Amino acid sequence: MTISRFALPLGLSATLVLGACTDPGTLRVQDDPNQNAKQGAILGGLIGAGVGAIANDSNPGLGALAGAAIGAAGGGLIGNQLDKQAAELRQQLANDGITIVNAGDRLIVTVPNDITFDTDSATVRPALRADLVRVGQNLVNYPNSNVQVIGHTDSDGDAGYNQALSERRANAVADILQANGVSYARITTIGRGENQPIASNLTPEGKAQNRRVEIVIVPSGNA
Repeated sequence: MTISRFALPLGLSATLVLGACTDPGTLRVQDDPNQNAKQGAILGGLIGAGVGAIANDSNPGLGALAGAAIGAAGGGLIGNQLDKQAAELRQQLANDGITIVNAGDRLIVTVPNDITFDTDSATVRPALRADLVRVGQNLVNYPNSNVQVIGHTDSDGDAGYNQALSERRANAVADILQANGVSYARITTIGRGENQPIASNLTPEGKAQNRRVEIVIVPSGNA
């Protein structure tokens, strides 16, 4: 069996990337505010090395080095943007019930339904509207990203009704973001109904966690 000389750099890069993603703790320094910038640079460099080796037919080693440098720079920029954007959102949002998680390649802003909507309603409560306006303004300041607004419910009631309710609630949140300057083209709304719980639906506390809208901010790579 013949193995292409280009397969080795790419295979090595892929193996390292998968290993790093499997154990993100190996790339993170606890309490390091720049951990995601560093992680982005490492992963970007590994991927860039593999792509560069393939692209440079005459000198795959040189191509790998060039690709690694370009990939590291791009990955570092994205990671740094997420760190900065997450810190700003935490300062801007008034309600402590809203959580912001930096997942390394995206931000997940989780808004519990119990503080956002009345029961069986898809109308955003006035008290939460101000924070959603701030999220929209933040997104305007960081235009190089796409946004998924995902509605979730608990398992009480009819599954079809819950699906429709999750869609209406996702649309209600997206409408506020759009009204505050976020381009319609950047936003995708999704209803998951009761299909993606993050806690048990057997307890009131678990059900409350499952009733939520997630605003997922994914850098487009054009920063």
